Amino acid sequence: MELVELGTLLEMEKGKKPAIVSVEPKEGFLPYVDIDVFEKGIIKQYTEGSKCTPCEDGDILIVCDGSRSGLVGKAVKGYVGSTLARISAPGLIRDYLYHFVQGKYALLNTRKKGTGTPHLNPELLKKQKLVVPDVAEQERIVARIEELFSQLDAGVETLKKTKAQLAVYRQAVLKEAFDSIEDQYYQTLNTAILGSPQNGLYKPKSDYSDNGTPILRIDGFYDGFIVKDYYYKRVNLTVDEITRYSLEIGDLIVNRVNSMPYLGKCALVRFLGETTVFESNMMRIKLDNEKVNGDFLTYYLSSSTGRKELTKSAKQAVNQASINQTDVGNAIVPMPPVEIQKRLLTYIESRLSVCDSIEHTVDTALQQAEAMRQSILKDAFEGKL
Repeated sequence: MELVELGTLLEMEKGKKPAIVSVEPKEGFLPYVDIDVFEKGIIKQYTEGSKCTPCEDGDILIVCDGSRSGLVGKAVKGYVGSTLARISAPGLIRDYLYHFVQGKYALLNTRKKGTGTPHLNPELLKKQKLVVPDVAEQERIVARIEELFSQLDAGVETLKKTKAQLAVYRQAVLKEAFDSIEDQYYQTLNTAILGSPQNGLYKPKSDYSDNGTPILRIDGFYDGFIVKDYYYKRVNLTVDEITRYSLEIGDLIVNRVNSMPYLGKCALVRFLGETTVFESNMMRIKLDNEKVNGDFLTYYLSSSTGRKELTKSAKQAVNQASINQTDVGNAIVPMPPVEIQKRLLTYIESRLSVCDSIEHTVDTALQQAEAMRQSILKDAFEGKL
């Protein structure tokens, strides 16, 4: 059967920014469908649709702007977001087109255009070739894809449940360790801080460049650790800014502005490949190592009890909350003699190392599942299913 370029069939209509929006549903308003709607089912805004692009339940949408360019999803009845486009192709049933474009995500996302905000390259999409069988054959291929995806999804769900159970186990290990510390050893964090906590650096987007100094951002650390192989953005700085905001090994960083689930997350700086600064919505704390072991303290602050203590005085605002230097300094933390801290640290790390090994295996399996998903799509459109 002959291959045809998708562009000979493709119809594509870009979404538009609405003139009138509401954060609550109103009579005559429909959802403003952005990436969160089709990916997470979260509707943040509604509009009456003036000059907007309408979409129906199940219409195929593709992300055209931003880091997720090339991602496809299905719409709900409403109006297409300005960073998305609605696509269709006469002669192709909707799910056949959906799965075909879904299988091109890696290609489309890695070959975006634009030097600032990345954009989908529509010409690249249009040049992709596919077979156009009759409707019955398209339906058979879609049914087989979805059967295999269903089996794969069941395995992925089991892996995700395992990860959730590991998270519960981590907290149980931390609770057991810190519950063993007598009340007399709990003090304010201020007693172990050298100098004062320092808020990070704000720089506008125009100061970011490929040749600047790496900057640690709030997506770069979780559960006490900086993300392995984290991709650092770079920012142009003065010598004075580099001196003032450079991180050092042993620094404790705390997220001071975020949504409540992430507020107060922290990490210990254990390694720096080069001079690195930290952004404004976190603070840096230098610890007195004669009073507290940095790893020990970070494990406590990453426990559910420690996070609650850090955020007990949080100030709530729309969609975010904050803590300040005083809030963090007044947090009550365990500081038994350093010898006891080291002994408990050994216990914690020995228990969590087993957890880390299992989690690595699970993460590898999840990556393999995604690769298998792409392999299924590739085989489907090469006639190998």
